[in-house]
Amino acid sequence: MWDPATYLRYGDERSRPFHDLLARVGADRPRRVVDLGCGPGTLTAVLAARWPDSRLVGLDSSPEMIARATALDVPASFRVADVRDWRPDPDTDVVVSNAVLQWVPGHRDLLVRWATELPAGAWLAVQVPGNFDAPSHRALREVAGRPPWRAALTPLLREAPVADPVDYAGSLVAAGCTVDAWETTYVHLLAAGPDADHPVLTWLEGTALRPVRAALVAAGWSAFRAALAVRLTEAYPVRHGQVYFPFRRIFLVARTGFAQENS
Repeated sequence: MWDPATYLRYGDERSRPFHDLLARVGADRPRRVVDLGCGPGTLTAVLAARWPDSRLVGLDSSPEMIARATALDVPASFRVADVRDWRPDPDTDVVVSNAVLQWVPGHRDLLVRWATELPAGAWLAVQVPGNFDAPSHRALREVAGRPPWRAALTPLLREAPVADPVDYAGSLVAAGCTVDAWETTYVHLLAAGPDADHPVLTWLEGTALRPVRAALVAAGWSAFRAALAVRLTEAYPVRHGQVYFPFRRIFLVARTGFAQENS
């Protein structure tokens, strides 16, 4: 289950890649804009402000997130849905998927399907985290592999659920798109108080630790959390009251149909 409040603890840091992604989308007056994996709706509001005359749809698999989004004053239609089942309407001109597809196995094939089903000239903008080899995730896998938790957690943890930007670009170019693909490493400076949890642990609780917490009983989760906190403190020491947290992200913005149009 997603907890919108936990996810939004680092809302500014999590939203920055969304703005960088959107800056590369050149749509002027799209008819329909779809936010796949809209979460609590705070970034869907950015889409509404940029394209106020468009029909705006926000989809998310979490009822808790959709409930939070629906409570906002955003001119959008929000509903619970699985992105794997979504198919574009003929007037869909912009699709945004921000920090969602890392949860979806086989999403490269899904991207190709969307690209081929969207109308010519539509924009497909995607961002996924590319930090699965970072010290935070190595620590998570190491602790999860210890005997008390190995059986329950090893099947849940993924080594690298996302591809390289070159691989994504190749798939979408082959599908007839023009593609802008890149990666960025943000260095987030997270405040670390003497009596507070380690900030990287707090960050992970909003995302990567969700399936871990769901798989463990309360006592097991408490022990796991404490063991992981030790490893994260070693990997990300506090310096001058802050933790320096590098975070790699992968971006791609594709425009559909131009290979067919220009052939």
